[in-house]
Amino acid sequence: MKKKELHIQIGYNAVMILAAAFTILPFVLLFIASITDNDTIAVNGYSFFPSKLSLAAYAYIWSERAQIFRAYFITIVVTAIGTTVSLFITLAFAFTLSKPHFPGKRFLSFYLLFTMLFNGGLVPTYTMYTRYLHIKNTIWALIIPSLLMSAMNVILVRSYIQNNIPLALTEAAYIDGASEYRIFSTIAVPLSKPIIVTIGMFIGVGYWNDWTNGLYYVTDNSLYSIQQLLNNMLKNIEFLSTSAAASMSSNSVSIPQSTVRMAIAVVGILPILVIYPYVQKYFVKGISLGAVKG
Repeated sequence: MKKKELHIQIGYNAVMILAAAFTILPFVLLFIASITDNDTIAVNGYSFFPSKLSLAAYAYIWSERAQIFRAYFITIVVTAIGTTVSLFITLAFAFTLSKPHFPGKRFLSFYLLFTMLFNGGLVPTYTMYTRYLHIKNTIWALIIPSLLMSAMNVILVRSYIQNNIPLALTEAAYIDGASEYRIFSTIAVPLSKPIIVTIGMFIGVGYWNDWTNGLYYVTDNSLYSIQQLLNNMLKNIEFLSTSAAASMSSNSVSIPQSTVRMAIAVVGILPILVIYPYVQKYFVKGISLGAVKG
């Protein structure tokens, strides 16, 4: 390698290392804050090197495990169901649009573009879901409003199918008597694994991090997701203080208000951090093939 190329490569590596550090450091600070003594944070603020550590926040989470773990369970169920159904709708829509001579393709493309740019607004949407679909204070309130696929996800999957699944392959399947459903399930889906994992990650993270649906449609605390619970704690920490005082009145224990919020955030993002390394190779490949070629 020439000296000039070596310097350029070193510069690229330095920039990427710096970018990675700026990405990782907030998570490191979040975790350190969750194990810092609450009084230390109140006096000195957040620091990578706190003078005193404490696991009081995680002890509080464990003492309130019924509420925390129920919210965790609700989030897992909602994410699993929502991601599966939404991914199927996205794949089916994209597969249809990838057909060069599908009847009504022009209308479906216009519909996709129109809904990408416009929506009915919050008030009509809220009225439809609560008055006509009656999903308020049900688990469907956390699934259905986000179920309608993202137009960008459909475009990515359509571009991937058009550029990576030969038309001759599907035509040969037609000649052999395969139905559309069989071509979709045995050819399109298996050959689209990278983009499926990529879009599945998009949808799953969206469901996992969603709290607005719960804010609009859920008032029953037994249906709170982990993100909604975290949002409520950020907005009204006094409520948790009252709840903790009522549930632990015999021990007179104060809640580590600042650190418990950080600990809940760690609990909320932990599954995403664990899953992502296993799907990273598909994630990167799906993005490059679905977007660049399209």
